[in-house]
Amino acid sequence: MSDDDQPTFESTESGASLVYPQTAGELRKGSMLMIKGHPCKVSDISTSKTGKHGHAKAHIVAIDIFTGKKYEDLCPSSHNVEVPFVKRSEYQLLTADEETGEVSLLLENGECKDDLNLPTFVSIGEATDDDKALVRDILKAQEEGKIIIAAVLAAMGVEKLVGMKIKDD
Repeated sequence: MSDDDQPTFESTESGASLVYPQTAGELRKGSMLMIKGHPCKVSDISTSKTGKHGHAKAHIVAIDIFTGKKYEDLCPSSHNVEVPFVKRSEYQLLTADEETGEVSLLLENGECKDDLNLPTFVSIGEATDDDKALVRDILKAQEEGKIIIAAVLAAMGVEKLVGMKIKDD
C-alpha cells in the first residue's frame, strides 16, 4: 500500500459538537439557543396551552449574542431545539489599536492571543451602541495606563470581545 492510498483529513477539529439538544419547554429567560443558525440569548418566552392538535407551543424571542439582532421562533414545547456551547473567558488586554481594530490579549499560559478585533470592527452586520461604548471605554482606560481585563464570548467557532473591567492594583 503506497502513501497515495492513505486517507487525507482536511479538518483539524476535535470532533466535538458546537450544539446540544434541549427541550423547548425547558428554556427560560437568559437561556441560550440557536435560531436560524444564530447563537441567541432568550429575552422573552411564552407558552400556549395544548391546542386541538395536541402540542403546547413555545413562542421564543431571542437576541443574537454577537450582532444584537432580534429573532423569533415558534415551536412545540415538547420538541428539541439546538443550544450552542457558549464559553466566556477573561484575559488581560495588552494593546488595542484604534486604527486597525486589532487587539492583543494575554493568555493564562503567558502567550499572546492576537486573532481578535475591537467589537466595532465587525464583518457581519453593524456595530451596536453597546459595542461602540465598550470600545470607547477600552481605549480610554488604555490611554490612562490602567490594567484592563477583557471578557471574550465564544460560540459556534466565533469569538467576540463583549466586556471589560479595570483591575485594581
